[in-house]
Amino acid sequence: MDKLYENTETGCCPRFNPEPWDGKEVTFKDKLFLKEHMRTFLHIPLGFGKLMVNTSQKIKAADALPPQPLMLYDDTSLWGADLYIAVSKDVPGARMETISGDFLSKVFEGPFKDAGKWLKEMNGYVRSKGKEPKKVYFFYTTCPSCAKAYGKNYTVTLAKV
Repeated sequence: MDKLYENTETGCCPRFNPEPWDGKEVTFKDKLFLKEHMRTFLHIPLGFGKLMVNTSQKIKAADALPPQPLMLYDDTSLWGADLYIAVSKDVPGARMETISGDFLSKVFEGPFKDAGKWLKEMNGYVRSKGKEPKKVYFFYTTCPSCAKAYGKNYTVTLAKV
């Protein structure tokens, strides 16, 4: 896979610090993302590696790499998902979108197969704060190779409230 963040321990994904994200309220105001749609089969992404290579090349060519990586995954159906990759400016030839709103965040650690369990726990967490989740995104903080290298597979859930 093409590397976005080359000056890291792995030459790929930076090491993730969960503290600023766990149990926090996060506000986005017109946060800029490159948006991609990907096919899934029963929620399992298809062609994710190729999509990331192509997308990272576009981001690098536009010199639009943000200082901190953020990639939001929106599981829209059994057959598709939207991927929002934070960028520092518009990327020519790409679909751009902004996201605004207040979000509650919670960090989970473990295999991606636990996403359904995390979603249920996140919805309960949001309701325990007296709010109702309007939309939940997953922020997969590292690729599988980097998660293995770091010994932790952190995923952040962000619930728009």
